[in-house]
Amino acid sequence: MNSEPLLLARPSGEELKLCPEGPWIAANVSMLETLSRSVGADVDRSRAVTLDLSGVSALDTLGAWVLEKLSRRASSSGQAAEFIGVADHFSGLMEEVRQVNRHTPLPVPAPNPVLLRLNDLGKSTVGAREDITIFLQMLGALFMAVIGVLRRPRSLRLTSLIYQLYRIGWQAIPIVVLITFLIGAIIAQQGFFHFRRFGAESYTVDMVGILVLRELGVLIVAIMVAGRSGSAYTAELGSMKMREEIDALSTMGLDPVHVLILPRVAALVIALPILAFIGSIAALYGGGLVAQFYGGMAPAIYIARLHEAISVTHFEVGILKAPFMALVIGVVACSEGLRVKGSAESLGRQTTTSVVKSIFLVIVLDGLFAIFFASIGM
Repeated sequence: MNSEPLLLARPSGEELKLCPEGPWIAANVSMLETLSRSVGADVDRSRAVTLDLSGVSALDTLGAWVLEKLSRRASSSGQAAEFIGVADHFSGLMEEVRQVNRHTPLPVPAPNPVLLRLNDLGKSTVGAREDITIFLQMLGALFMAVIGVLRRPRSLRLTSLIYQLYRIGWQAIPIVVLITFLIGAIIAQQGFFHFRRFGAESYTVDMVGILVLRELGVLIVAIMVAGRSGSAYTAELGSMKMREEIDALSTMGLDPVHVLILPRVAALVIALPILAFIGSIAALYGGGLVAQFYGGMAPAIYIARLHEAISVTHFEVGILKAPFMALVIGVVACSEGLRVKGSAESLGRQTTTSVVKSIFLVIVLDGLFAIFFASIGM
């Protein structure tokens, strides 16, 4: 019996018979690898390879794997490879080794489009529930901060509140006036253009006045504030979250809601009704200019007709929406800012999400108010 492993190669035409002999065990690993490499070229040239294990006196997992690699080398080149002469007490080991890494991946069935839609719907539902939970948590924290200020008025950070009013209120006036002026002018131009066919140009004034005061004035301003100030709030708080400044405030014993969020939301609630009023006046003025230069209507007639068409109720309906829209914008913007993780990508994503959610909720809130006011006859 051989004390060292051997590997005899017996070519016969295009077939090759390999006859391992002796102990093919881990103790002889160096010799086994050398023997395996020595017949590699013969294996590659042959069309069929047969491994006769009748001369193997000892076999363990490593030796079986070396022999299996020879078999797989032949099979990978499209050649036939088989084992013969395997002793009964080696057959189980060889069978186990032959199954290693041979698991054929199961075919992936084509996705069911209905199930995909249901999966997306489920994920959206879970995400919406999480968003609602975060919104309500922020609203509750803000309410508790307001209660604290009412108990201790001196705790209100007046300097921060005035600064935020300057930023989101005073600095926003030029762009608000410009956009609402153009909106009012466009509405008036379209009204004169279409109503002229029916000889009802004067009703353009009614349309401009009611639309601007009840709906479009406050809605356009709220959307502009959501895109301008809401995104700024999210970016500021998100940047502070990334630099761990908010955690530092908590470590110093300061409430981030009271220090950072309350002044911002309060400034929005105060500034948005004022901006809505200024925007409505600018839109009515734009409509008046179009009525004069495009519709041929004198300013005195425009003002008189406007006085007949609108009432204080129309103005109240529009202005009453503004604080609620401001509250929604502020809560969404601040809550999304606090959800920023530690990357710039997360900051950009949450800022975009903040603007989209704010505009969506503002439009939904406007629709709910429209239904409510219509139901009570306003």
